[in-house]
Amino acid sequence: MDQNGSITEFTSVKDITAQYNSADRESQATQVKEINKRREIEFKASHILLLGFFSWIFLLHGIGIYFFTKGFLLTRLVLDHKSECASPPIDLGAQSPGSYAAGCWHPKTFDKAVIIIIDALRYDFTVPFPTEPHHFHNALNVLQETAVQSPENAFLLPFIADPPTATLQRLKGLTTGTLPTFIDAGSNFAGTAIEEDNLVAQLRDAGKTLVHLGDDTWHSLFPGYFDPNLTHAYDSFNVWDLHTVDNGVTEHLLPLLTPENTGKWDVIFGHYLGVDHAGHRYGPDHPTTNIKLREMDTVLREVISLLDKNTLLVVMGDHGMDVKGDHGGESDDEVEAALWLYSKKAVFGRGHNGLLEPPRTAKERPVSQIDLVPTLSFLLGMPVPFNNLGAPITEAFVGPGKPDWQGLASVNALAAAQISKYQLEYSHARGLDEDVFSLPQTIRENGLRSLQEALQSGKSDNFRTAFLTFSRYQRETLQICRSLWARFDIANMLQGITVLVCAVGILAYFARWSGAANAELVPVYLAHISIASALGIASSLVTVLIPSGVYWGDACLLGLAGGGIAGFGYAVFKLHPPFTLPFPKSLWGWLALVFTLSQSIGFASNSYTIWEDEIMLCFLNTFALVAFASSVRQELIIERMLGMSQAGVFLVLTRLASLSRLCREEQMPNCRSTYYASNTSSTSAPWQLLIPLLLATLLPFVIKTYYNGTRSYEGPATLWVGFAFRVGLLGSAIFWIFDAADDNDWLTMEKDTLRTIKIIVSRIVLGMAFVIGTTTFVRGSPCISIQVTPQENDSAGEDVRKPKSVKIFGYSNVHGTRFFLLVTNWIIAIVLLQKPMGAGAIGILTVQILALLEIIDSNDISQSAIGPIILGLLGSFHFFKTGHQATLSSIQWESAFIPLTTIRYPWSPLLVMLNTYGAQILTTVAVPLIALWKQPPGKRGLLSGVSKALATLLLYYAVINLATSLWAGWLRRHLMLYRIFSPRFMNGATVLLVVDLVGILVAIGSLRWNFASIAEVFGWN
Repeated sequence: MDQNGSITEFTSVKDITAQYNSADRESQATQVKEINKRREIEFKASHILLLGFFSWIFLLHGIGIYFFTKGFLLTRLVLDHKSECASPPIDLGAQSPGSYAAGCWHPKTFDKAVIIIIDALRYDFTVPFPTEPHHFHNALNVLQETAVQSPENAFLLPFIADPPTATLQRLKGLTTGTLPTFIDAGSNFAGTAIEEDNLVAQLRDAGKTLVHLGDDTWHSLFPGYFDPNLTHAYDSFNVWDLHTVDNGVTEHLLPLLTPENTGKWDVIFGHYLGVDHAGHRYGPDHPTTNIKLREMDTVLREVISLLDKNTLLVVMGDHGMDVKGDHGGESDDEVEAALWLYSKKAVFGRGHNGLLEPPRTAKERPVSQIDLVPTLSFLLGMPVPFNNLGAPITEAFVGPGKPDWQGLASVNALAAAQISKYQLEYSHARGLDEDVFSLPQTIRENGLRSLQEALQSGKSDNFRTAFLTFSRYQRETLQICRSLWARFDIANMLQGITVLVCAVGILAYFARWSGAANAELVPVYLAHISIASALGIASSLVTVLIPSGVYWGDACLLGLAGGGIAGFGYAVFKLHPPFTLPFPKSLWGWLALVFTLSQSIGFASNSYTIWEDEIMLCFLNTFALVAFASSVRQELIIERMLGMSQAGVFLVLTRLASLSRLCREEQMPNCRSTYYASNTSSTSAPWQLLIPLLLATLLPFVIKTYYNGTRSYEGPATLWVGFAFRVGLLGSAIFWIFDAADDNDWLTMEKDTLRTIKIIVSRIVLGMAFVIGTTTFVRGSPCISIQVTPQENDSAGEDVRKPKSVKIFGYSNVHGTRFFLLVTNWIIAIVLLQKPMGAGAIGILTVQILALLEIIDSNDISQSAIGPIILGLLGSFHFFKTGHQATLSSIQWESAFIPLTTIRYPWSPLLVMLNTYGAQILTTVAVPLIALWKQPPGKRGLLSGVSKALATLLLYYAVINLATSLWAGWLRRHLMLYRIFSPRFMNGATVLLVVDLVGILVAIGSLRWNFASIAEVFGWN
């Protein structure tokens, strides 16, 4: 550096002429080899131990999250009792025939049934909309028409689902009549078979021939229940396929309804997915959704024409969809489905209220989805499933013309009696006090007295009173059951919180207080952790032998965690570190602390959580401004200009990224989505296709510019960044152009051909990223070039060779530029899996990472916590900018099918993870660069620097997870728990585990090849 502060060639180029011409160079070679071998062994041992330490941290996080989740996510005890046909819960004499032929508990109305589920059939899709209709209006008209024209043959009602509004959980409720919880004891969210009593099982036990057509979720819930010769199941997860399932259902359904085939079956379950998939892919307000609804209208009219008088036709939605076509939450649009019952014989009515037309909105006269179970059970002459909590739907039993109050009183008395039996058994199983259900039981006893009086007097008003009393009993019981299943296991929650708090403390000590050489202490930590963990497991097993009701697996996990934590604490005590107050010693440290703690405290507020993306924007802007001010104070001109310019770049890119936005429901109307074509769309606008093309053009050039800053655009960088990386990004752009052509019918080629091309392109891109890219990183050389030039002789005619000039270009950033090649591999894959707007956000994130590295270098803050914390904030910020929110409905499931035609494990879930958490994954992969950027080969302590940076990043995410867990537990009775706080907790826990794994397998795991490549040229240091 000269006096004016101008940079010289030395910072980027290393002159090793003296070493090259050393006289004893050959004699030193043997010593160098021996030293290198020893240092290589030491490095590999330290590397493996470091992987073990972070794996233990991952284990602690998993155990803590497991116990908190076990106590927090609501559970319900599943009883294995079965209702019997010949044993009605109450004797109504002739009203309870007690046989499958005439009806079990109530005389049956129908012999057969066709039950059609139109997935995501929202109620407002089925009623007319006279003024300024959307695409989803006035397309499916047959349900409204029949309900108005023939009220004795059909009725249409809002059909309210209980959240979560996922198809799997909805099917459980629709067949068992029970309320959903996140975890059912004996079942789970992943789709295992339903073991408790249910309508499908009752039909099978009655000897009915059951046929299933469509969504294959039914087969995971009811394996072996359906006739294998007539049943046809289709993959339900490919949301890009709008027609295969629907065409298959219609193709096999209509022939079964013809007279020559009606004797082959008793009940048909047909599950259409086209409307749901159209919503996911395009949004409800799209011409494709209109086409699918009209298709359903045509199919239902054909089914009606083929139906006989002894067959009941049921059409329903399992849930609705939000304005973007997604579901899973509890918004009105997601829970308001439609239910329509039809028969060619006049059995239905409206005499109880005199309202012949269906409700205009879903807020009028809704019925719960669990009410369908007793309704179908009585209509088909089946016993009501034992765990049912629903009530018979009034319109199905009030009869045509004058209200049949006796019939209504009878079916409600039976349903109430069955609920009472369930109440009693559940109370015994859970050890509940008799007073819990005392009020509902009093109401039911009043209903029984009214029924007895009505039977004796024969008065219609008495039957009506009994009916209303039993209905009230059902509502009161349902309310109590909701409160019972909203009881949290505080002990498990506290155990999980304790483990998570300890994990945060361990990370904080390791990252910030254990000293610069923390990697050297890992063998001591692991030795004590291993011994103490073994003792903890052993002691827990001894504890289990004493009857305590503790599951041995849980005891072992607690012993493992507790022992390991104690072992780490003992190791720290044994090392006798000097005591220092755990407070930052610089402005940067305080800034990192304020960012982390203020965000954690803010999660106690639902409005803060809703507007989290705007809070991230504020934090990142603040950092950029502080970085700019700090750079102004740098003494050297080059450092000053570099820091100021990169802080400006960081600030501008942050503001640019903020233009990409996906609004959640609670942000409306103060937010406007730009991620898709509109607020109600799930597809990209045509102009957004330019973003991936610009990315392929500009991003390699920008990376080259940063490499040129240290003369590092050499070796593999020229081929990979300049060519392969650009080709990968261009392949992603081509994929999304073809996808838009498929969505909008821009090309005349066959759809199947177009989809095949898309899959081929996407697989090539992913192959470049993970196969070719990984091979290049593992086998590639450093991004340097060695220039050897002969110097001129001092005098003409001399036959004496002068020493050569040997210079290494890219020397000063050899570690950072080579490791960044790994980051580019992940950029290619993540960009492919994002929509065009998300690809732009990932491109901006890439440049922000490089700008952050330059800011850290120019301000000499690589040892500060601010670098990893800002990477964590960038990951969280761009999570929102890539079209995601902390809601189930924002998950972009279609990303699982970008390179696949069907679900394939484990690839489909991994693709969804890469799409959802791509920003956090990318920043985790890049975190070693905080210690490696602009570091020459001889720099010592780099492994400790990387471990410190990764531990700080994990600390940030661990604190966020701890905060969201604490606030979700504290606010467990909050009205917005399941809409806001619970999804944010689940998102925080998932992000932490994903970042843990990526940090272990990629960030730390890949260091071995990075250091080995550099050691081949410069030796081990």
